[in-house]
Amino acid sequence: MKQKNNYYTKKHKKKKQGKTLTITLLISGIVMTGLLVWLGLNDWNVGKSMKKAQEVIGMSVPEEDDNTAEPDEKAEPVKEQGGTSEQKPAEQTPSNPAGDDNAESGTAEKPEPSIDNGGYVEGQQLPEEPKYINEILIANKKYPLPKTYAPGEDKEARAAFEKMAAEAKLSQFNLTAFSTYRSFDYQTTLYERYVARDGKEAADTYSARPGYSEHQTGLAFDIGEVNFEQHFASASFGETEAGKWVAMNAHRFGFIMRYPAGKEHVTGYMHESWHFRYVGTEIATEIYNRKITLEEYLGI
Repeated sequence: MKQKNNYYTKKHKKKKQGKTLTITLLISGIVMTGLLVWLGLNDWNVGKSMKKAQEVIGMSVPEEDDNTAEPDEKAEPVKEQGGTSEQKPAEQTPSNPAGDDNAESGTAEKPEPSIDNGGYVEGQQLPEEPKYINEILIANKKYPLPKTYAPGEDKEARAAFEKMAAEAKLSQFNLTAFSTYRSFDYQTTLYERYVARDGKEAADTYSARPGYSEHQTGLAFDIGEVNFEQHFASASFGETEAGKWVAMNAHRFGFIMRYPAGKEHVTGYMHESWHFRYVGTEIATEIYNRKITLEEYLGI
């Protein structure tokens, strides 16, 4: 009888414990569900959920918490008068930028002549005589020629070209000089045509203004290959076999590539693989070997 009572007591305790566990799990589930719903209603922000819960049950909330911005909030930029965003110090434009020709120097000295976008000296007058430096005739954007200077095609340069063309034929290249001497008037016509077509700023990168053209010296030869006119006065000439041959051999006959690639800031003109200038074999060879321009050779 005693054993039967003990069995009943143990069984009753287990049943009671099982019911308690069930109730505990049920309550825990309800609480967890409520927490998840509450978090969802507060954008899944734990801090915000706790703050709302405190307000609901009547707990006081520290005032400093009201001024704390949420992590994903961005403060609006400070606005100046006029509605523009305030600039950072590094972005502010200097009041006197370096190299500004119009900036006041605070002295009574006359400013240096200004250079426009084309590289020319503004207001410069054409000279009465051509400019020679170290016995070399120079014509560029700083040193123009007289309007009346009209020597025609240089005979020595023509003879040197014919000699070069004869040797090129041995390598199956039939060279021609499709443009050499140009008069002041003809250069005027060309330049004005290019300005009308492309605008002055663009034209100044590939065409000389009247009086500044090297073709007026009679020493400049635009070289191409017969039956390949599509490469005349085109950068593509330098990519042809004939163009490569001229680039590597012209100095042996006294010619230099006048406007090489990468020297635009020195010569003032874009690269012209077809434009060669006669200066004589000795000077041409030195310029070629040093990979420099006529301006760099003369130090101007």
